[in-house]
Amino acid sequence: MAAPAPSSRTGSVSSSLGNSPTATPGPGGLNNGHKLWCCHELDFRSGVKIEELNRLIHEFSKQDQREYDDQRALEIHTAKDFIFSMLGMVQKLDQKLPVANEYLLLSGGVREGVVDMDVDELGVYNRGSDYDMAFTLLVPALKLHDRNQPVTLDMRHSALGHSWLSLRLFDEGTINRWRDCCTLTDHLNGTTNYFFSPTMVADWFQEAVGLVLAELQRKPQRGTPRVERVERHSTLLSMVLGVGSSRMLYDIVPVVSFKGWPAVAQSWLMENHFWDGKITEEEVISGFYLLPASSASGCRENEWRLSFARSEVQLKKCISPGLMQAYQACKAIVVKLLAQPTAISPYYLRSMMLWACDRLPATYLSQDDYAAYFLLGLIDDLQHCLVNKACPNYFIPQCNMLEHLCDETAMFHARKLALVRSDPAEHLRSIIEQAKASNRLTQEMQRCGSSSGLPSPLADSSLADHQQPDDRLAKKLQQLVTENPGKSISVFINPDDVTRPHFRIDDKFF
Repeated sequence: MAAPAPSSRTGSVSSSLGNSPTATPGPGGLNNGHKLWCCHELDFRSGVKIEELNRLIHEFSKQDQREYDDQRALEIHTAKDFIFSMLGMVQKLDQKLPVANEYLLLSGGVREGVVDMDVDELGVYNRGSDYDMAFTLLVPALKLHDRNQPVTLDMRHSALGHSWLSLRLFDEGTINRWRDCCTLTDHLNGTTNYFFSPTMVADWFQEAVGLVLAELQRKPQRGTPRVERVERHSTLLSMVLGVGSSRMLYDIVPVVSFKGWPAVAQSWLMENHFWDGKITEEEVISGFYLLPASSASGCRENEWRLSFARSEVQLKKCISPGLMQAYQACKAIVVKLLAQPTAISPYYLRSMMLWACDRLPATYLSQDDYAAYFLLGLIDDLQHCLVNKACPNYFIPQCNMLEHLCDETAMFHARKLALVRSDPAEHLRSIIEQAKASNRLTQEMQRCGSSSGLPSPLADSSLADHQQPDDRLAKKLQQLVTENPGKSISVFINPDDVTRPHFRIDDKFF
């Protein structure tokens, strides 16, 4: 399957028309040797100045960025510790989760396309009115990192990019722990196959978290985060925590974690990629996940979706700031415009951006002032994919992520994108105003929180003995946030010891 159609700088024209006040046209429209005043470059389709689009994209990036002072950094750390402590208690309920687990913490929520899940099943959460910051946390229910561990990915019953997971070759202890989260298949030879069920695992996980939260509420401790909202959306658990004046959305997803690389994506490694020579292949193929999501025609009780979120964390390091700014702006437009009737996942846009990185020269993509061209190209690519109902998964190109869309839905969204493409400046202004409104709501909530005396970890007297270390930690977190904007964090945690930070930003450990 081919990648999305190329998009290049040919979508603009340089205007030196004779109606400029400083131009003096001569016979036949020439200017008798006088130097023409050159207007700014224009987008051919919309007629808007490229300079104006660049300005709007930069303005959106400015409004969309989060600034953290010491208190906000410590509030983030407090919420993170609460989540990890909660997961440690979940592990101790019935010993199902691995004792020393490895989580992947990603900046941004599932509804923003951080991972490939079906967003039309996940409810609506808005920054500003519902939360201030969002994170996605992948929690391995099974951690298959032992290379000697036999793994049976059964793709015979699944669409491309999906699989069933058999526990038939696992040890008896693992099967006994997870038997109540498996569907059973009896064979003619008398053996029983246990298929790890994403829906049953999610049900167990969500119920276990509910039990732990109920226990924590029975024994409240001063300074712990307020659990303001907990909702189950299919196989996803969304939790909003309040710490001080901050509200953090955690989208928590039970997954299966693997080391290595799946055979179905092996051919992708044989191709040339934009990250060649920038990061090593070992960094890219360090592991993958199974997400609790099925294909449109798959069996929801048994089918998992392959995810390469760990690899995407590495690839982000190779994407230019200008392209990333354009991607974030385009994603905001897509989330705002293409949410109904059937949502177009922002994750598709991420795959298209990675294809563009492979397709276009690095010298072109590294231009600081080309964000407008990148935005227009991403819109063109997404519209092309919708018209053709073809969007190949970046890691499994033979997997068409838009195959499930009906013709009517695809064309409906393609027409909406045509409106964006004819007036991109207006849609950029719209998401800028939306970001400003979200920021105002956040500031108002913070003022209300401060005036009502909501507890903050910095103001908690129970932390007086640890105030100085916490200040140092807050400054370190602030420095990490400043130096690593938009980067994702891998977290390593032992539920029996949540006192030490075990998190990684790309290759740095803290």
